[in-house]
Amino acid sequence: MHELAITQGIVEMIVERTDSARVTAVYLRIGKVSGVVPEAVRFCFDLVAAGSPVEGARLEIDEPPGRARCRSCGCAFAVEGLVVLCPCGSADVEVVGGDELLVRAVEVV
Repeated sequence: MHELAITQGIVEMIVERTDSARVTAVYLRIGKVSGVVPEAVRFCFDLVAAGSPVEGARLEIDEPPGRARCRSCGCAFAVEGLVVLCPCGSADVEVVGGDELLVRAVEVV
């Protein structure tokens, strides 16, 4: 489960950038085709944050849908999984959204 390492990195980054101020909320954006499972991040968050200034912080995760564009036919379409095929059958597609993993904001007191 790489989400544990990802969540550890997020918490460490927040602590470094907030000079150890008490964090009350963390807002993430985890795209549907990012390869990161939001539920696993939620599960790991409290565990990883324990004993740090992030302990007890509320975790909000925005999950934007995947979007892709076919290089063959130009069709733009929604993507649900990690295997991306255009409705025309082409695998020559570019993922144009929903692949991000981003810390959008952090609330501190």
